[in-house]
Amino acid sequence: MRRILWFLLAAPFLLAFPACGGIDLVTLPERDSVQLTIYNSADLTLAREVRKLTLQKGLNKLSFGWANTLIDPTSLSLRAVEHPDQVELLDVSYPPGVNSEAVWTVRSEIEGEVLVEILFFTSGINWRAFYQATLAPDEKDMLLEGFVRVTNGSGEDYDNAQTRLIVGRIHLLDQIAELAQRSEPFGRPGMAVPVPPAPAVFAERRMAKAQMMDMACEMVAGAAVAPKEIIKEGLSEYFLYTIEGTESIPNGWSKRLPSFKPVRVPVVNLYKYDDRRFGDGVVRRLLYFKNDKDHHLGKTPLPDGQVEVFRALDAEQHLSFEGSQYVKYIPVEQEAEVDLGSTEQVKVEPKLMKMATDRYTFNADKNVTGWDEREDWAIEVKNFRDLPVRVEITRHMKHPHADPVKPAGDCGQFEKKDAQTLRFTLDLQPHETKTFKYTITYHEGKRRDQR
Repeated sequence: MRRILWFLLAAPFLLAFPACGGIDLVTLPERDSVQLTIYNSADLTLAREVRKLTLQKGLNKLSFGWANTLIDPTSLSLRAVEHPDQVELLDVSYPPGVNSEAVWTVRSEIEGEVLVEILFFTSGINWRAFYQATLAPDEKDMLLEGFVRVTNGSGEDYDNAQTRLIVGRIHLLDQIAELAQRSEPFGRPGMAVPVPPAPAVFAERRMAKAQMMDMACEMVAGAAVAPKEIIKEGLSEYFLYTIEGTESIPNGWSKRLPSFKPVRVPVVNLYKYDDRRFGDGVVRRLLYFKNDKDHHLGKTPLPDGQVEVFRALDAEQHLSFEGSQYVKYIPVEQEAEVDLGSTEQVKVEPKLMKMATDRYTFNADKNVTGWDEREDWAIEVKNFRDLPVRVEITRHMKHPHADPVKPAGDCGQFEKKDAQTLRFTLDLQPHETKTFKYTITYHEGKRRDQR
C-alpha cells in the first residue's frame, strides 16, 4: 500500500481547517529518498523521508495520513533540510471525525521548493540474520557469508530505501503497533479520558523516543555512497549495520540483503562424546570458529541467526549438506560453536571390563563400614571418515572420593577437568581405530575418611 499525503496551501480564512470542505488538496510529491533504521528487538523502525515541498510565503498546511499502516502518529515530526531558519513547523492538529490523519501548520518566509525531512516510528518491519558456510574439502577452513532478510508487514511500501539494522536491545515503554491503532492519538472530545501516567513516565517516553530520533539523525549525516557493501558502526551497547545502496521493500514482501562479503575462516572440527550431555552412545559433531582478526572476522559482533553448513566435495564445487544450527549473538573475540548434530561416522564405545571391591573396614561388631570399589574401563574410538578427526571424550565419575586416574594406551591428551570430570582428546587418521584403558578406584563408607 502506498500512503497518500496531501499538501494544502492555506489562505488565512481557511486556517481553521473545517472538515476539508472547499479546500483544494494536492498530492504531495514522491519521496526523494527514504531511510529505514530497524530496531529488531522491539519491533520498531525509524523511517526518515526526504521530500520537496512547494511552499507559499505565510501559512501552509500539510496533511499526513497513516490509514492501514502501523505508523505511530505520536512520533511524527517535520523539519526543513534547506532554509531551516525560514521554515517552521508551528503545530500538529488532529481534525475531529477524521481518522488516521494529522495536519501540520507550517510557516514559510520563502516561496518555492524546499527540501523537508519527515521522521516517524512504525512497527511491522523486522529482520533476521542467517549465514552460509562452505567447508573446504579438507575441512580446515570455510567460506562464510552473512545475509539478512528484511520483512515488511507495516502496511506501507518503501521504494528505493536505504536499510540500516540495529543489533542490541532497546527499552521503550510504548508499543508502536498499539499506538498505530488509535483512531485519534490523544482521544476524542467528549470521550472519557483515562487517568494519565505520572509526569515522570511521560518524560521517560519522550526521552526514549527523542534519544532514538537524535541517534538516527546523527547517523544520517555521514552516510557514504558505495556499491552494495555493509558499513558497521559501534553505538554504545548497540551496533549499527548500514547496507549501502537502496532496495525497494513493498508491503508484504521479504528481501534478502548482504550482511558481509564472503570471508575464508579457519575452523576446528571436533567430535564430542559426553553421555550426560548428549546421551549414551551419541557422538556429536561441532564446528568452532572465533569472531576475531585471526579468523578474518572481529570487526563487529555477529547477530543471532541460522548457520547452514555445506562441504565442497571437489574442484567442481559439488556440495554436501553437513548440518545447521541457530546461533546466538557472537561478540567480538568470542568463540562460536555450531552443533552439526549427531553422527555415525565416528564411534565411541565405553565398556566396563571389570568391577571388584576390596580393602574392607569393619566396626567392633564386625559390620562392614568401608571399602574400595574398582572399575576397569576400556574405550574404543573408531573413525569411519576419509579425513582425520579429533575426538573429545568426557567421562563422569560418580563421586570425587577416588584415587588419581592413570590412563593406559593411546588416550591422546588427558586432563581432569574438575573433581568428577575426566577429559580425553584423541586425533585419529582416516579409518583408524584406537583403544585406551583407565581404572577408577572409589573409596566408599569409612574408607573416604582414611585416605
